[in-house]
Amino acid sequence: MYYLDMPTAEEIGDLNLVRSDACISVYLPTTPITRDIEQSRINLGNLVKKAIGQLEAEDFDKRRIWALQEQFEELLADDDFWNHQAHSLAILATPESLRTYRLANKLNAIVEVSDRFHLKPLLRAITFSHAAYVLAISENAARLIEMSSDASATEIEVPDLPKNAADVIGEPTTKDYTGTGHRHGAKGQNFHLARYVRKIDAALRPILMRSNVPLVLAAAKPLETLFRARCTITVLPQAIEGSPDRLSAAELAAAARPILDEHYASQIKDFHRLFERRRGQNRTTTDISDAARLATFGGIDSLLVDIDGVIDGFVDEETGEVTFGSQGDAFNYGVVDEITGRALRSGARVLAVRRADIPEGKDLAAILRYPI
Repeated sequence: MYYLDMPTAEEIGDLNLVRSDACISVYLPTTPITRDIEQSRINLGNLVKKAIGQLEAEDFDKRRIWALQEQFEELLADDDFWNHQAHSLAILATPESLRTYRLANKLNAIVEVSDRFHLKPLLRAITFSHAAYVLAISENAARLIEMSSDASATEIEVPDLPKNAADVIGEPTTKDYTGTGHRHGAKGQNFHLARYVRKIDAALRPILMRSNVPLVLAAAKPLETLFRARCTITVLPQAIEGSPDRLSAAELAAAARPILDEHYASQIKDFHRLFERRRGQNRTTTDISDAARLATFGGIDSLLVDIDGVIDGFVDEETGEVTFGSQGDAFNYGVVDEITGRALRSGARVLAVRRADIPEGKDLAAILRYPI
């Protein structure tokens, strides 16, 4: 079983504003298989030594170093914590605090030390979180399934969600109705099923309308067609076809996985298509220095950034001018990470992806709000 506690976009925004004389950001691969987790603990110990070494090289206050070491030692000794992991672990520490996030994504090991946190890998976790809802509906049942990883799925109790179509109609949906004000045959069937899906829509709105988590529909026709036509909740274009009645929550999650993967891939394809159109209008850049200035002044509309790469340096708070560093130390930070934070604060849409998904294989690619 996977154990996840991923941050929200709002949390990442708050973390981007944290400043301290020592912010240590650690990301490392883990495993939900308890017997294999010891290697992750060893890897963390090595990454912490690397971070502490950077601080010691700068003659950092020893009492502040001890405070950091104590927090990491407590975490390393917590057997219960290590027995409940997912695919990756993010640790964000200052001498005063330590936060952990267990992530579904498989991330590479990395450690960064600066006056702010390195947050790009966390952005990847919410960009393509592998979390989704599955709405399974038939005339016999309506269920909302929450999936957070490949094999973790649970049914959610939704207030006022109808148990089935008869629960809304009051009678079996196959009955022929006659007399004034009633309908019968195929039209009558659709009339009553439409009431059913509207009731489902009304029950789900408080939960889903403000959620950024994708919703996958599992339904046979005509319910799928009716739901898409009559409901306000957005579902992904591709559905799990056929009646979901005999599928467990885990089976529905497994069926939704390739649909979710295709959804993520389509977002990257859409970015590439728009990037090519905007290139001819001088509204794109893959240059880090240009992107830093544009992000500082709110000029970026959407941005792809490499999840793994780190370009050390500084970005001027006022002008956005970049000073590149030759190597990582306890003072400089990830320039692309800082660009990402500034773009997010100006309302840009940011996707953290692999380098191969970025135009020209660069560290970033930006679509701009105006020509340059």
